[in-house]
Amino acid sequence: MDGVEIADSITCTINFTPDVWTGRQLNELTPSSRWIGYAITGTIGRRRSTRWLEDKISEYMQTHETPEMTIQGVMDDPNSDYYKTYGASTVTCVGCVLTGDLPLTMLDSGGEVVEDSLGFNAKDVLL
Repeated sequence: MDGVEIADSITCTINFTPDVWTGRQLNELTPSSRWIGYAITGTIGRRRSTRWLEDKISEYMQTHETPEMTIQGVMDDPNSDYYKTYGASTVTCVGCVLTGDLPLTMLDSGGEVVEDSLGFNAKDVLL
């Protein structure tokens, strides 16, 4: 983010959701559907190991400028069937803006690793 690599993600889901128009023209007996746009959304799961989220929230509160980032999902597990057939795969989302609740603190008396789930919307995706 802003040229800084943040490598505390443990899961990443990126979704392509088409906006679908469905309708009929005169004399058509069945409706047809067409994609007329799309949304790119996703979720990253992370083990809290850096303060990047708190820093971005603090920066936004001072400047009121929406923080955007680039999120990359890389599938490169050499033990997977997908990798054996197709090799590594990278999906890059640009113009990502975090959405939903952003946890500032999670107290854990058990001493386990704190894990967050952060949603995002993306402006575009590179395949």
